[in-house]
Amino acid sequence: MLRTAIAAAVLGAAAGTALAAGVLLANAEAPANAVGIDNFTFNPQTLTVKAGTTITWTNRDDIPHTVAAANKAFKSKALDTDDEYSFTFTTPGTYEYFCSLHPHMTGTIVVEAAPGSTATH
Repeated sequence: MLRTAIAAAVLGAAAGTALAAGVLLANAEAPANAVGIDNFTFNPQTLTVKAGTTITWTNRDDIPHTVAAANKAFKSKALDTDDEYSFTFTTPGTYEYFCSLHPHMTGTIVVEAAPGSTATH
């Protein structure tokens, strides 16, 4: 009986550790500078970052999508499933973008001045 109780305690502790590790891993998989493309949407639809941040879009849909800035500042090639596109935002401002293959898909990147910079508004 004592062996059973000890074994249950060890297994419970191991399961708790695995669960905690899984939670940390799940949180690590969604960095603040990533946008997912899934089910014909950009997620998050709006992302606010500091100047100098590189954003990476990853297509999780089973059909191609693109990432194209409305002001033509950037444009990806057609991204197949699991393809990625990255762009570094160096200038503060609001960047609206869309999928040129599915124009109803839209998103926004808001770029704030980096700490210590002297941005003018």
